[in-house]
Amino acid sequence: MSVVGVDFGTLATTIAVARNRGVDVITNEVSNRSTPSLVAFGPKSRYVGEAAKTQEISNLKNTVGNLKRLAGRKFNDPEIQIEKQYIAADLVEAANGDVGVKVKYLGQDEVFSATQLIAMFLNKIKATASAELKLPVSDIVLSVPPWFTDAQRRAIMDATEIAGLKLLRLMNDTTAAALGWGITKTDLPTAEEKPRRVCFVDIGHSNYTASIVQFRKGELTVLSTAFDRHFGGRNIDKVLIDHFAGVFKEKYKIDIYSNAKAYFRVAVAVEKLKKVLSANAQAPFNVESVMNDVDASGMLKREELEELIKPMLDRVHVPLEEALAEAKLTKEDIDAIEVVGGSTRVPSIKERISEFFGKPLSFTLNQDEAVARGCAFACAILSPVFRVRDFSVHDILSYPIEFTWEQSPDIPDEDTSLTVFNKNNTVPSTKILTFYRKEPFDLEARYAEPEKLPGKMSPWIGRFSVKGVHPDPKGDFMICKLKARVNLHGVLNVEGGFYVEEVEIEEEVKEEGDAMETDAANGEEKPKKTRKVKKQIKKGDLPVVSVTASIDEATKQAWTEREMQMFMEDKLVADTEDKKNALEEYIYENRGKIDDLYAPFSSEEEKAKAHKALDDTEEWLYGDGEDTTKAVYVARMEELRSVVAPIAQRYFDKEEEKRQSYLAQKNEAETLRRAQEEMLKKQAQQNKGEAEKKEAEQPQEMDMD
Repeated sequence: MSVVGVDFGTLATTIAVARNRGVDVITNEVSNRSTPSLVAFGPKSRYVGEAAKTQEISNLKNTVGNLKRLAGRKFNDPEIQIEKQYIAADLVEAANGDVGVKVKYLGQDEVFSATQLIAMFLNKIKATASAELKLPVSDIVLSVPPWFTDAQRRAIMDATEIAGLKLLRLMNDTTAAALGWGITKTDLPTAEEKPRRVCFVDIGHSNYTASIVQFRKGELTVLSTAFDRHFGGRNIDKVLIDHFAGVFKEKYKIDIYSNAKAYFRVAVAVEKLKKVLSANAQAPFNVESVMNDVDASGMLKREELEELIKPMLDRVHVPLEEALAEAKLTKEDIDAIEVVGGSTRVPSIKERISEFFGKPLSFTLNQDEAVARGCAFACAILSPVFRVRDFSVHDILSYPIEFTWEQSPDIPDEDTSLTVFNKNNTVPSTKILTFYRKEPFDLEARYAEPEKLPGKMSPWIGRFSVKGVHPDPKGDFMICKLKARVNLHGVLNVEGGFYVEEVEIEEEVKEEGDAMETDAANGEEKPKKTRKVKKQIKKGDLPVVSVTASIDEATKQAWTEREMQMFMEDKLVADTEDKKNALEEYIYENRGKIDDLYAPFSSEEEKAKAHKALDDTEEWLYGDGEDTTKAVYVARMEELRSVVAPIAQRYFDKEEEKRQSYLAQKNEAETLRRAQEEMLKKQAQQNKGEAEKKEAEQPQEMDMD
């Protein structure tokens, strides 16, 4: 069984695996250590990851990125308008009001939900990991931003299930980085010592998170997390695109906003420019044939970049201040600042963070791979097949959760709401709720502070209907207990309910002194004192019917079957292309050999027949055979081999004969050499024996003195 951690990023995704007493980042089919988080659609199949990136500019309207930002979103969410700036494909309303994408697939217009798109990508990640590990992959730990809501987390969970994966844990990005940092440390303070406090700053492609984490030997505790959901590499890119759009409009009289491909070419160029400026004081900017056959160029200094992104830089301190305030700590209480995420390479951002804390930053973690490695460690901890050093992870809830219900008509002064899980409540966590009811009832869970949610996301989490409630035998209230739990994924469920009965029992009152103390006069034991107390005894279970943001089972099953169907179709298309390429390669490989290597082993008639077969197949391949089925390519290959293979076989037989002859000669020479060595060895032993014999036969002289 494999143990896989996945850092599901906005721009790219990294896969790490626990093996060989450590954690390795695995490479994809083109040997890259991360895979573009893209899904694209074509006339014959889907393209996912590297394949989607390769044809992105030629297939912009059917290529979807920023998948993570669409998870669990409704189409009417104002933040979807922001996402449209970064996605060329058409965002539309899908089932249940969710955001979807309209693309042309297999020649037809289709709408896929964000959950389906994420499932497609995760299926590719599963295949990449399986190919590298040569093992089936099922169990994974997946990273998400700490600011993800219940609905967003459920969307990711549904996607992993559709992709055929078993999700062991949804892990917050910075918590995963903290686990990777702490689990390898052997010098963490003990329970009696002052804890080590580290601020983890993660600035990726689309968001910025700061978490303060407390470490002791064998455990980490997240004290606080703060974030800026619109601060990342793509926001810097957008500022640069807007800048150069203005420059080009004035200099070349072109409007890149009117041409999607021109906009994309500039976006690719500014991303490279940003990376160059992270290491150099200035850098050239060139875009060949940006639009209307115009070659655009320019130059940008690092100071100019910093001036352009100054409004962003002025926000760097905000999440840091919020994290410190929530943790009730000062800057001086922080022992180290660990930075991860690609955008922390921007010098001005690093400087602002360092200036805020008044101390140098730490770069002991791999900025691009730290989260994936932490997820792999978490997966190893949760997996029964790995033995890992005991290390507890105590995460927190980003938003407070409250329950609401209708007031019981028999209890006029009953409250109708209660905040059950406060912000920064430990995750996982379970709370028992008590209700006095005579009939079935409903309760709803929602976020208590809707204004702090991403965009205009609904604060609604779920509706839970408690069944089987009725008056007790005396016609009084049934005491109902409900178990509310925020699980490892950060998702709320009412896991079940039961009802109890209050009974009076006699309980012994313990007295101070010897329990066997006796009466001094007669030696008898004093009578035990008792008191009557009320205790609640569980009498039975109460069924709970839940309605949440998760998709229903019928839809999930339908999407799973569709995903499997599309996956098999993609595989067939890929296999067909492989067979076509193999046929083309066979033609080119053997055409030259017929008149060269194979010439002595064929008659002129056979050569002519072979050339004709090769030429006819090539002509067919670039004509009627340009687009056909896998079976036809296999049949044409067999037909061609029936002509060429006998000639090739004679050549190989002759080569094998030469090889065997060479080996026989080599073996004969080796046998002769060994025989000579053996003979020389025997001769040397014989000579030595004769010399010893002669020496023994010599008369010995005696000293008579």
